[in-house]
Amino acid sequence: MSASEKQQGIPPRKAIYPGVKVSIIEKQNQPSGKRTEGIVVRLLTKSPTHPHGIKVVLTDGKVGRVQEILEN
Repeated sequence: MSASEKQQGIPPRKAIYPGVKVSIIEKQNQPSGKRTEGIVVRLLTKSPTHPHGIKVVLTDGKVGRVQEILEN
């Protein structure tokens, strides 16, 4: 599986903005893949894409990489 195929389901930075509801994986949950849902407050990743997801801060202060956009 190529890198672009793996990244296919990961939303790009342009699709993520403050106020959108997302599903993230926090760093400590990467091995298990456990996801956390929340509302984006701030984007931390500057590049347009990232193989593991764009890093964001949620309203509750949790930091993780976006795996899916749930609502906009």
